[in-house]
Amino acid sequence: MNLKTNFTPGPSQLYFTVEDHVRTAFREGIPSISHRSKQYEAIYKKAVDGLRSLLGLPSNYHVLFTGSANEIWERIVQNLVEEKSLHFVNGSFSKRFFEIAQLLNKKPEKIEVAMGLGFDSSVVVPAGIELLGVTHNETSSGVSLPLEFIYNLRKQHPDTLIAVDAVSSLPFPDFDYTKVDSVFFSVQKGFGLPAGLGVWLINDRCIAKAEQLLSKGISIGSFHSIPSLYSHAIKNQNPETPNVLGIYLLAQVVDDMVRRGITAIRKETEYKAAILYQALESHGAIKPFVKDKTFRSQTVIVADCGEQTESITKLLQQNGMQPGDGYGSFKKTQLRFANFPTHSKEQYELLVDTLAASRG
Repeated sequence: MNLKTNFTPGPSQLYFTVEDHVRTAFREGIPSISHRSKQYEAIYKKAVDGLRSLLGLPSNYHVLFTGSANEIWERIVQNLVEEKSLHFVNGSFSKRFFEIAQLLNKKPEKIEVAMGLGFDSSVVVPAGIELLGVTHNETSSGVSLPLEFIYNLRKQHPDTLIAVDAVSSLPFPDFDYTKVDSVFFSVQKGFGLPAGLGVWLINDRCIAKAEQLLSKGISIGSFHSIPSLYSHAIKNQNPETPNVLGIYLLAQVVDDMVRRGITAIRKETEYKAAILYQALESHGAIKPFVKDKTFRSQTVIVADCGEQTESITKLLQQNGMQPGDGYGSFKKTQLRFANFPTHSKEQYELLVDTLAASRG
């Protein structure tokens, strides 16, 4: 089977070592081991230790596993918000975070800008906000918020919790975890794994807030509340049977990335983004959707293709590449290109050369 290089932004191309790790997992019976066994606890610990090393997590951060990033949105609102959260909305996924808070009967507020835009540093946070919901990388539009924007929120509001959606940017961003409280992602994007596993990074402030709400008699969920997840995590376990294979594969791929080196991964990501943005800028008929370079994502690059969307898609497919469709109302006029650690420089150079050949 001649598989195409998958540039869709999630699920995306599998990391190039995953196939071998899956074979090993089945040979060793990993998918059917007990989640209360010492063998599983060792797998959990390896995944956590690897993430600490790869991402530079401080000791007051804890790693929790869930079913998806969508689930984490819900858990954040349940566990960290008594009444009011504020959400920075600039696309479909940041909007969904806000909507989940509404569905959970909180009183969320939002600061909203159009698709393709970022936020001005002079934004005003209303009084009484307990949590700021920030989408670092908006997968629907290819907008990435500068880290300094997020850090400035912490500087101006030191007592307000900050939860960062890094679903389509990690492991690329070099977060200062002392300036945020919760970061989360799912594995089918930047970590190049099959879907079905969410990873939730929380600090001690989050644990304290969840326990405070619980002490007031406020429902914060059941098996997947922060106190429940954390009490099991410190024993390298989950509240119930988890995605054992997914956690095993994450541990292996993170170990591969640690050996490769996060600095090398970040530099290569920047190189690939630079050559694709340059190709779009010089194409003529197609162009980057995000106009302000300050807000251009390095990991999800969105191209305005207009009437050429279908023809460019066919050309790329004929050359062994599968682009991602535009999101929502932009489905027929845009293409999205994932730029994750699994996408090699050679694959990106071929992508750029093929786009250059489409100039008419």
